[in-house]
Amino acid sequence: MVNATAKWEVELGRWLKPFLDRLRHKARRRMCPLYISGLIGPGDRKSVQPMAERLAPGDYDQLHHFVAAGVWDAAPLEAELLIQADRLVGGSDAVLVIDDTALPKKGNHSVGVAPQYASSLGKNANCQTLVSLTLARGEVPVMVTLRLFLPAGWASDQVRLARAGVPAEYRTARTKPEIALAEIDRVMAAGMRFGCVLADAGYGLSAPFRQGLTSRGLAWAVGIPRHLKVYPVGVKLIWPLATRGRPRKRHIPDILSGAAEDMLANAKWQNVSWRNGTKGRLKARFAAVRVRTADGPPQRIKDKGQQHLPGDEAWLIGEHRTSGEKKYYLANLPAKTDLRTLAATIKARWICEQAHQQLKEELGLDHFEGRSWQGLHRHALMTMIAYAFLQHRRLAQAGRKKKNQRPSASADLAGRAPRHRRTHHSTTASEMPILQKTNREKQQRE
Repeated sequence: MVNATAKWEVELGRWLKPFLDRLRHKARRRMCPLYISGLIGPGDRKSVQPMAERLAPGDYDQLHHFVAAGVWDAAPLEAELLIQADRLVGGSDAVLVIDDTALPKKGNHSVGVAPQYASSLGKNANCQTLVSLTLARGEVPVMVTLRLFLPAGWASDQVRLARAGVPAEYRTARTKPEIALAEIDRVMAAGMRFGCVLADAGYGLSAPFRQGLTSRGLAWAVGIPRHLKVYPVGVKLIWPLATRGRPRKRHIPDILSGAAEDMLANAKWQNVSWRNGTKGRLKARFAAVRVRTADGPPQRIKDKGQQHLPGDEAWLIGEHRTSGEKKYYLANLPAKTDLRTLAATIKARWICEQAHQQLKEELGLDHFEGRSWQGLHRHALMTMIAYAFLQHRRLAQAGRKKKNQRPSASADLAGRAPRHRRTHHSTTASEMPILQKTNREKQQRE
């Protein structure tokens, strides 16, 4: 009789076949499932040595070589991950969430480690920061990108970069929004399907980031700081009258830009509920007005100093949470979009926080003990592949229960499974040691 562990490992072997076909080398094809099994299976520590001790005591050297030192290209596996993620949750109703996550780290030798702001910790800390892209539909996220951000102290030190094995194409200083746009280009080139890009204020405050999304023909909804400048939607460009000197050669707006929070001060606020949460319906007060972004070319305006001219038209959305916290957003969604749709789109971003938490707590994303660029990114890639496999099982289980008309908590959490999904053997709680804590998110973060 096959035990529970053997069942999921057998299924993992089948599911990994397209990934293993891209690895080719016999030893790598054996180490990859072993590494991923170590991430999924029991054990508090998911670094190489404890995983090898649990699964294959005699294979520590090979397992370490596979993730940290072996000469092989991760790009084919990254491409396959995009294919599998799209099959699981891709579609016009999917969202692509841009965010970053911090990996606390001691010392200063590991690649990218520096004192920097860690959003997950809410403070500055000595850590590595990974820019993440998460494809999600309903309440099912699949992480598809984790790319290291290099702080200024690293990006300017070529000797340090070479010592950490950073590839030549990544040895120039790039902001997090620039990394995100490059990764968006990669997933778009692979044909991954999604309808809207979401990001928090760390990305949304960047005008080049918003403009980059628009130039790619993408719909987007992003957080912004309350003081970000916008114009009323009816702003007009006029010729200024010169009281003396030469006639003016450039247009100026007929009204000055103002802070986002001031623009919404007299707006109509409404109670909006967007979905079920862990303690009932999630709701807050929202308001939305059409505005012009203040991200056009800079221009001196009379005696008011230099300001950015009006840019594209967009939605400015405000949120007053029950906790008293206020948040602000911009979205380039169509002018006819109703307030509930705007709110639901904005709030869909929370799903990436759940994915970050599970990748760390359950799959050991932050357990890698090596110092190199290659080792860190390979470990991150293995955790994403493991996570995608578990979401595959979760969706298959939810699809079976829906088909059998026996709703359960896990089926409700998994949301809607694509109709073409194949079903597999039933999954018991003992077979799925993780992804059973999908209600961890707190309502104030939703």
